[in-house]
Amino acid sequence: MNFIRFSDLCAQGRAQGQRVFIRADLNVPQDDSGAITEDTRIRASVPCIRLALDAGAAVMVTSHLGRPVEGEFKPEDSLAPVATRLAELLGQPVRLVAHWVDGGFDVKPGEVVLLENCRLNVGEKKNKPELAAKLGKLCDIFVHDAFGTAHRAEGTTYGIAETAPIACAGPLLAAEMDAIAAALQNPKRPLIAIVAGSKVSTKLTILQSLAKNVDGLIVGGGIANTFMLAAGLKIGKSLAEPDLVGEAKAVIDAMAARGAAVPIPTDVVTAKAFAADAPATVKKASEVADDDLILDIGPETAALLAQQLKAAGTIVWNGPVGVFEFAAFENGTQVLAQAIADSSAFSIAGGGDTLAAIAKYGIEKDVGYISTGGGAFLEVLEGKTLPAFEVLARRAG
Repeated sequence: MNFIRFSDLCAQGRAQGQRVFIRADLNVPQDDSGAITEDTRIRASVPCIRLALDAGAAVMVTSHLGRPVEGEFKPEDSLAPVATRLAELLGQPVRLVAHWVDGGFDVKPGEVVLLENCRLNVGEKKNKPELAAKLGKLCDIFVHDAFGTAHRAEGTTYGIAETAPIACAGPLLAAEMDAIAAALQNPKRPLIAIVAGSKVSTKLTILQSLAKNVDGLIVGGGIANTFMLAAGLKIGKSLAEPDLVGEAKAVIDAMAARGAAVPIPTDVVTAKAFAADAPATVKKASEVADDDLILDIGPETAALLAQQLKAAGTIVWNGPVGVFEFAAFENGTQVLAQAIADSSAFSIAGGGDTLAAIAKYGIEKDVGYISTGGGAFLEVLEGKTLPAFEVLARRAG
């Protein structure tokens, strides 16, 4: 993937004295009083800002926060709490600037200003050309460092990348782009994907896209139940989508045509009710009763899948394979998580539940790359070219 790296520009001295506009992701959770309850995204933005400061740039940073109405400022939409926290992390003042689209504010080399919530600007979400033109005039270098917004073609994520003199990727975005290229564009084989979740319908396009590329496609959760139906197995009263059995069969057939496979569970863990204290029963996948709920893959299946993962060259992981929040139904997810940790494969993982499982089993340092992009990560798995990737590649040409 061809793009300009901000780190390279800084190393070459090309950011010194320049106006640098950084699009960060500072969309942090807050309590009812506006206090920040979790600051991971702010801390993650610091390396890019520090890089710009150390390079002698005049630094502007902006982000969205919440879901404001364009042109209608409300106090709860303000980035003021973010400015306070960012100043603490940087160890220097961070001035908050409102009504900044037309310029008129001053920022000197070595200074940082935080430009108020970009989604308050009229035309931001629809990337209006007149807004994009104004944004491009504010800076000498535009730095996109917000992968979580890379799938949105908005004013501060796309329009400014077209109109700024130079458009490049910050360290966070560059790391995502590198990891995605390693996992999907030029992967070390065999490439194994784990796609799990409650519904096939929400991830059907992902399954169809991966079926054309991966060597093994492990399905879990409610998705696996639909694939079990497609394989002619009974699933009792388990969560599934019987109307998508045809699509599941098509994915199985597409994989088989390439000599690849979708492993169907040979054993499962069942319960009579969806509850943490429900008695768990391990049984063969062919012996599921009419009143059973399948809440995890069985130990035999988990062991077989773990062997595949340990022998993989590349692993893409999106979703736990069972109800891992309940101790009686976490074994499948835990075994696969440990297999990924033990594997020499390059692994990339994304999605909220996946990140929760990684944290629960303490394998953060054993996963090659943990994507924080949410919707952007899923769109990459669908085979889509993200707007941010497209425009940065075009500007690097």
